[in-house]
Amino acid sequence: MPNHSTKFKIKDMDITSGSPLVAIINKRDAERLDLHPLDRIKIKKGSKIETVVIDIAESKKSVKPGYIGVFEEVIKSLSLKSSDKVSIILARKPLSLEFIKNKLDGKKLNGKEIDQIVWDIVHNKLSDVELTYFVSACYTNVMDFDETIMLTKSIAKNGTTLNLKKHPIIDKHSIGGVPGNRTTMIIVPIIAAAGLYIPKTSSRSITSPSGTADTMEVLADVSFSIEKMRKIVYKTKGCIVWGGALNLAPADDKIIKVERPLSIDAESQLLASIMAKKLSVGSTHILIDIPAGNDTKVKNITEALKLKRDFEKIGKRLKRNIKVLITNGRQPVGNGIGPALEARDVLWVLKRDPRRPLDLEKKCIMMCSNIFKMVGIEDGYKKADDILDSGKAYQKMVDIIKAQGGKKFIAKDIKIGKYASDILSKNSGKVIDIDNILISRIARICGAPSDKGAGIYLYKHIGDSVKKGEKLFTVYAESKQKLEYAKEDINSSKIVIVK
Repeated sequence: MPNHSTKFKIKDMDITSGSPLVAIINKRDAERLDLHPLDRIKIKKGSKIETVVIDIAESKKSVKPGYIGVFEEVIKSLSLKSSDKVSIILARKPLSLEFIKNKLDGKKLNGKEIDQIVWDIVHNKLSDVELTYFVSACYTNVMDFDETIMLTKSIAKNGTTLNLKKHPIIDKHSIGGVPGNRTTMIIVPIIAAAGLYIPKTSSRSITSPSGTADTMEVLADVSFSIEKMRKIVYKTKGCIVWGGALNLAPADDKIIKVERPLSIDAESQLLASIMAKKLSVGSTHILIDIPAGNDTKVKNITEALKLKRDFEKIGKRLKRNIKVLITNGRQPVGNGIGPALEARDVLWVLKRDPRRPLDLEKKCIMMCSNIFKMVGIEDGYKKADDILDSGKAYQKMVDIIKAQGGKKFIAKDIKIGKYASDILSKNSGKVIDIDNILISRIARICGAPSDKGAGIYLYKHIGDSVKKGEKLFTVYAESKQKLEYAKEDINSSKIVIVK
């Protein structure tokens, strides 16, 4: 391709890539300029310039000669409109590709190399294929502890930060894998009602029936700018917002996206992912919940203890106060599974309603007592219990919901899926097992998390006695067809085992 720039007209393809910057040129132009699929070019409009990966259109049906088709990410980055004239020039490959190859070869990366890789990820300089090579390299040639620390710091600094200028800043995180387990939405108002700052960023569901952000969205908005989040926290001392809207540690979100198809979860990236987001919000005291069980991410106590030691080690190096709890992940926590049903559970606990799930309440109080101990508050269990009993935690949740633009504060106002079916026990005995994976699958077949009212309500937990014909759980859906699909799956599955 010549050194001087070549002029093209813009065609808006009205397609999003999800993050990589992509453009398409006609085959005839590609041959003239000696360009090939996945080559990189720079698109220049005025003073703005962006590097993109190209694909080739085989005919003029999608992109005519003399035009360059661009995806939405490029349109936004360069403020382009259809038929705008732009210049293109050949671009070199990102520097980080050489470093990724070094990691594939089993070499240790230094701080500058990791910084370059993360910068290229954040600025969409790597294609999904190239990013997948990085993830694979870290999975097969595991990062050592120094590399993990450098990756954590690099992911955190290549994004926005909250900077509350307060101390202490409390945070908590669950490794996940357990349906229900909506502890964040109870812990945040208890801790904030005690006068401590707890700016909680949470995720949406990837494979579960609901993430914390999905459940909180039943009660209030969860998508805010970092400036709005800061105002909410200064006003209420707490928040429960979706991290994906904040540009906190954006490299992590892109890494997770390519890990998902093969369920690759390199331990170094797991640690860096969690800790980078904690650094981004300025957390000083962090409680980590590791649920362990056959149907969770952490299968046994041996894996859990190793992860616990790694978190404690990384916390020490990053000068953060970290407490790690290993909890029982054998079964769902709480009764509701799915956004609306979980939100109802949360409000019942905060109101100390007789219908509240006691296992969820007990776990939250235990976790709060550990947080209080971390900051030097004695008799933390009693303090958390008293805050719940006094109604201060519920009132704090009302304040947070209002600050986040919500209006639902009462459990009965939450709309549950109108189509329901009770699943009865076929024999008497005791519940000896509940399959977390199957529970999650059924709730998702019902429509959760996109259908907020869909999901499962459990009446029994492991160890409970059951009579033949007694209700084990109810499935809810917002469409009759989805309910029927779920019932078909239930009939061929052993979800709750009674013996």
